[in-house]
Amino acid sequence: MIDPRSVQADALIDELRRQDAGRLTIFLGAAPGVGKTYAMLGRARELQRRGMDVVVGIAETHGRAETQALLEGLEVVPRKKVEYQGHKLEEFDLDALLVRKPAVALIDELAHRNVPGSRHDRRWQDVIELLDAGIDVYTTVNIQHLESLNDVVHRITGVRVSETVPDVIFDRLRDIILVDLPPRELIERLQQGKVYVPEQAAHALQAFFSPSNLAALRELAMQTAADRVDSDLRESQAARGLPGMALRRRVVVAIDGRGQSEYLVRISRRLAERRDAPWTVVTVQTGGTTDDAQQLELDRAFSLARRLGGDTEVLHGPSVADALLDHAARSGASTIVLGRTRERPFARMFNRTLTQQLLQRGAHYELTIVSTPEARAKARRSLLDVRGLLTRNDLVLAIVAAALAIAAGWLAERWVGLDDLSTIFIVAVVVVASRTRMTAAVIAATLCFFAYNFFFIEPRYTFLIGARQGVVTVLLFLAAALVAGRLASKLRAQVVALRAANAHATALQTLGRQLASAADLGQVINAGRMALKRAFGVETVVQLGDEPFDQGDAPMMHDRDRAAADWARKNRQAAGRFTNTLANSDWWFLPLTVDGATPGVIGMRFAANTQRVGVEQRRLAEAMADDIAQAIMRTRLVADLENARVTGETERLRSALLSSVSHDLRSPLASIIGSAGSLDNYGEQMSREDRHSLLETIRLEGQRLDRYIQNLLDMTRLGHGGLTLNRDWIGVDELLGSAVGRLQRYQPEARVELNIAENLRPIWVHPALVEQALFNVIENAAKFSPTGEALVIHARDQDDGQLRIDVEDRGPGIPEEERKRIFDMFFSVERGDRGRMGTGLGLAITQGMIGAHGGSVEALPGRSGTGTTIRITLPRMEPLPAKLS
Repeated sequence: MIDPRSVQADALIDELRRQDAGRLTIFLGAAPGVGKTYAMLGRARELQRRGMDVVVGIAETHGRAETQALLEGLEVVPRKKVEYQGHKLEEFDLDALLVRKPAVALIDELAHRNVPGSRHDRRWQDVIELLDAGIDVYTTVNIQHLESLNDVVHRITGVRVSETVPDVIFDRLRDIILVDLPPRELIERLQQGKVYVPEQAAHALQAFFSPSNLAALRELAMQTAADRVDSDLRESQAARGLPGMALRRRVVVAIDGRGQSEYLVRISRRLAERRDAPWTVVTVQTGGTTDDAQQLELDRAFSLARRLGGDTEVLHGPSVADALLDHAARSGASTIVLGRTRERPFARMFNRTLTQQLLQRGAHYELTIVSTPEARAKARRSLLDVRGLLTRNDLVLAIVAAALAIAAGWLAERWVGLDDLSTIFIVAVVVVASRTRMTAAVIAATLCFFAYNFFFIEPRYTFLIGARQGVVTVLLFLAAALVAGRLASKLRAQVVALRAANAHATALQTLGRQLASAADLGQVINAGRMALKRAFGVETVVQLGDEPFDQGDAPMMHDRDRAAADWARKNRQAAGRFTNTLANSDWWFLPLTVDGATPGVIGMRFAANTQRVGVEQRRLAEAMADDIAQAIMRTRLVADLENARVTGETERLRSALLSSVSHDLRSPLASIIGSAGSLDNYGEQMSREDRHSLLETIRLEGQRLDRYIQNLLDMTRLGHGGLTLNRDWIGVDELLGSAVGRLQRYQPEARVELNIAENLRPIWVHPALVEQALFNVIENAAKFSPTGEALVIHARDQDDGQLRIDVEDRGPGIPEEERKRIFDMFFSVERGDRGRMGTGLGLAITQGMIGAHGGSVEALPGRSGTGTTIRITLPRMEPLPAKLS
């Protein structure tokens, strides 16, 4: 059982924590335009009239005159100007509101994404900071922005909302106000242009704002508000030490597999449907054994409940009443449905019936007792029927225990001289109770009572008791034996229940750990198959889609087995052995179902002498099947996302390549063709200087075209692993001098300062490749340096022995989030090299060439706070010594 004192303490601590911080009130709507901001501002004006210090942090009126009118008379914090990508944007001023620190702050649009560079990425994080500062916050949000409902909203509307609010913010909630508007009225507002401009309104009516979508979102908002009110009420009641009170009226149905389980399920389904309430079917395992007929009835009832839309759960505990009441309290139930309690032999000696216990202890629950004529007749017959309460083995154990106690008592009295032999008989009763059920313990106690009286109480060998003390002795013995037997039986039930629950949890934990580490679909299938095999000790297969079973190490299957597997997958129900569908199969098949999809089935082949699968085994198998299905869908989703990413990246590169080719080939070709045409048509009339200028243009544009084609060839070699390193020793100053010399041939006006450390040793690299990489970096830096500003190149050895070359420019610099992307092929932004006649390939080629040498290239901010530093790091390697012949 859950200790109510611990629940009360936890709830009280949460309540005290809430009192120290600000309180949150959310105006929740089903869709834009229902009037959330209008309702929030109206509430703020009412608070202001009461003398409350109310400040508007930010309110979006969207040009609606009636909403704008409500702002008049309210203090509004001026918006902060934020510059982003050359534009000045207005944003909520969090710091100003914290300094002002009103009693209540109004923050509209909780799911809003802040301008990049703000303190927080999302507005709900601003709200959390305000609450932590002790400021009460009123805010608005639509139901589609809740993170936990993102998938549900996507299935309803087909729209994936990107701006979401985590549900954890509801932990700070004080009040939730549902702002409701019927779908027809909202559509009328939309058509009147009160929500969107006419063009947007027409599109919205055909998509998000369809009547069916609005009705579904409205129901979702109502359910969310009801759930939050229900949860708050239970927490408040728990904080005050009061029993929970349910508002959603969940129905809990208790079955025991003794003749009316399916009838109870159907009755409860109709009851829950009339009340529009969720419902759960439960059975309680107290540690005793379950016969085949009872198990089969429980299986059928659970299967029926799932088909009818209910939940199913197996509870554990020594007391049925305790387990039912605990579950009802946890799930927020208001109604418990159970069948007419069957009077069991000997039960009246120790406990009241289950109905009586629930009536006494479940004062806050509605108890519905269901009975049928067949159940009443069976109950009358059951008074004389001890089958199911006592097995032959239990009876034999009770008789043998009594006989052994008699023998042990005779030996103890004759050879040890022990006078009080009652302890020996009590031990016999405890042994029987710890190994069987209570009925056998009562029989053992009765046999031991008569044996003790007959053989060891004077006058012996009669049931007469000669002395008054003897009467007291045997009566006390009987009472002690029954109490000890009862305690031992309860302890055994608890141990059995805990052992079953521990085995269940351990199997699921092991499976979860293995599935979490599985990287692909094959590993998921193998991990699931091995986990099922360990948990049940049977042969197991996992089949996906229409894949054949008979492949690899999979066992051979008959046509009836394949038919059972196909039926289980198509109908999303168990089939084959231990079921009523294709029961002649040797395999028991369970569907792998997740989110309405069935990617496959699992099959288990038990030993031929196995008659049934217990409720616990079935529950464990279904839970493991759910975990495996989730893992399969996860790996498939990851694979689909990766394929989509690769496809998108391929398409991006293809588009970039076409754009680059169309621009960077056409431009020099146009210049060459134009200059050549001018020379051909007007060469004789031109001066020598003009002809020389046109020829120089042809030469420079040809060299530019040659460099571009060389870059494309280099990238092709890097991408296909065709780059071969021909290493040789070369001085660092020689490498840098050659690269700088090439740059000054193409850009004579470029200025470069070299700072090379003294005594810098030569390096063993492929000289041509490293010189090309250095040239690409230096050329790129020269393009962004202001006119007249010199590039600075530093070269020295690091402490770890590697060579480090830094190329610094004084240009506009690169934002931190783009520094890694500049090494992507064809990456281009306004600051990128494409902006100044670049190809977008130079730095990507540099990274590939340096990486082939085992080095690295990274972009860093400039040392003086301006510009960019490109750092090249090369390891110093030594050639392998030549082998002696």
